[in-house]
Parts: sequence; structure tokens; C-alpha cells
Amino acid sequence: MKRAADRVRTFCIIAAVVFLTVFFSTMVVIVSLFGSPDQSIHKIARIWGRCILLISRIRVQVEGFSNIDPNKSYIFMANHQSNFDIPVLLAHLKVQFRWLAKAELFKIPVFGRAMRKAGYISIDRSDRKSAFLSLKRAAQTIRDGASVLIFPEGTRSRDGRISPFKKGGFVLATEAGVPIVPVILFGTWSIMSKEGLTIRPGSVVLQVLPPVETRNFSRKNKDALLEKIRDIMQNSFESDSWKDVACSN
Repeated sequence: MKRAADRVRTFCIIAAVVFLTVFFSTMVVIVSLFGSPDQSIHKIARIWGRCILLISRIRVQVEGFSNIDPNKSYIFMANHQSNFDIPVLLAHLKVQFRWLAKAELFKIPVFGRAMRKAGYISIDRSDRKSAFLSLKRAAQTIRDGASVLIFPEGTRSRDGRISPFKKGGFVLATEAGVPIVPVILFGTWSIMSKEGLTIRPGSVVLQVLPPVETRNFSRKNKDALLEKIRDIMQNSFESDSWKDVACSN
């Protein structure tokens, strides 16, 4: 009975998410026709995220937001556990940022166009030259005053743990010269893992760690920067602070 109820609930949530995505993506496209700045479009995306969390019965607790200055530019790097990471970050990381996202997402009708209108940056990892140009655009976006958010693992974790990092985000960090802010998500994997479609209600902790300066790093020693950020995130992830959340899901 419980499995059948979970399937029905999941189906209803997915149907609602599809409707909300089409609705808000269309709104972004329409708003962009009137010359609305990226900031307003990002606010629409934030409402989209909040609506998804509401209908999915997901509660979010934010820790460490005081570690950052919302008026400064950063490269936010978050671990990637679930499809629900995106609405959680949009809804509760209350700063203006642009996604550096895989090119496949930009091919989705309406949604992909809305992402472009929001100033999000496509990266095609299968094309080295194209990926390099995407990183150049992202660096310019940061220099123009916006922050960028990256999943350094490149894809969702299969087991909820932190996977190896890709190097692209760290090339961007050395190019832009702004601090990296590690962000840890606890609990989204239990809500919806990569290996399944079932969506469960639950609690999430979004932890914003102190910024890490990148000015002493260059492309030559970007691997050292990668290891430093991964060690920081791994140590935070393996601490006891998230276990009560995981158990409550």
C-alpha cells in the first residue's frame, strides 16, 4: 500500500513540476521581451523553486549564510545529490547567481530558452573548445558583478556521497580571481536519488561555508585548489551535523 501511495504521490508531484516549469519558463520568456534585467528573471526562478519545494513537502534549513557578503561576487560550488538540489538552491541561496549548466538542459523546449534569458551559461563537456569558451563567458559574467554556481562533480552522486570533481570550475576560479564559496547540501539524496524516481517528503540542510580565496592560485596549480575545496567539502559532509536531517527523511 505504501509503495502504491508513494507512486501516486510521485506522479502527482512530477505532473505539477512539469506544469510549473512550463508556466514559469513561459513567464521568463515573456518578461524578457520587455527588456527585464536578469535580476528580475532570477527572482521568477526563485519562486519556481519555492513552489516545487512546497508541493513536495520539503523543508529547508539554511546555515552559515552570514559567512558571505550578498553584494560581492563569488563562485559557489555545491555538492550534487539530487534533482531537488536545483530548486533548493534557487529558493534558499538568497543571492543573485547564474548557473553554469550542462548543454543538454538548454535543449529542452521553453525551459532551455528561459535559462538563456536568465543569463545562465551552457557548457558542453564533450567539446573542449566550446567548454573553454563557456568558461571564458562565465569569467566575464563574474567580472561584470554576478556570481556563478557550479556543481563541481558534474553530475548527481549515485550514492549520496561526494564524487570526484571536474577541473573546469577551478579553471574558471583562477581566471576570474574571486573567492570560491563551498556549499553543502544534506538530505536531498534521500528525497530523490539518481537511481530512482520516487519522491519523498523530508528535510534538507543547506550549509554555506566560509569563502576560500583564489588569488594565490593559477591554472598551473589549479589541482591544488581543487583538492583544497574538495577536502573542505568532504570534511563538512562527513561531520555529524547532517545526520539528524538524514534520519528524519
